Amino acid sequence: MKGLVTLISKKVLPMTFLNTRDVTAVALCAAYWAILNNSLAPIFWRLTRMPFLCDFLAFTTLILVGWWAGKFGIITLTGILVTGLTFMLQPNAFQMFGFMVASILFDVATRLVGYGNCFNKPLISALSLLSLSTVCGWIAGLFIGSLVMNLGSILAILTFSGLHAVGGFIGGVIGVILVNALRARITIPTV
Repeated sequence: MKGLVTLISKKVLPMTFLNTRDVTAVALCAAYWAILNNSLAPIFWRLTRMPFLCDFLAFTTLILVGWWAGKFGIITLTGILVTGLTFMLQPNAFQMFGFMVASILFDVATRLVGYGNCFNKPLISALSLLSLSTVCGWIAGLFIGSLVMNLGSILAILTFSGLHAVGGFIGGVIGVILVNALRARITIPTV
């Protein structure tokens, strides 16, 4: 049994251990996303009925925490924490399940593409993060439109998910700009 656990933990799924920098990144990014998502996003939604701001906040935050920590599971942990914080402030905010799914997919996708490709190479980083945030935003929109909002027709679900994809793209653009600006100004020490 010990050999199987060692095989799984070292060869297949390496364990991610959190240090204080990782915990700080998750806490700050989750707090930032949850507070803005619970204060500004409902106002924007009521005024426009467009989901852009939710996706903008989500993917800007997920890109930032992914760059800051650079470990598998951190993006997922941030999405789960934001979902919990949002439910504490708005118990009927079931749309957060869609963003939790999107954060898990974004985490897995950045891991598959490689953190070096997503955050360290200028052109490849921009292209990969923009495409991943757009696709994950689209998937969040599919989840929210079909399961949470119960939109009746396929066309309505596809339109709603398309709007989420646009928000994911906008969040990806701002996230890439933010990471590039931070990279130029600060150096995050490697552990």
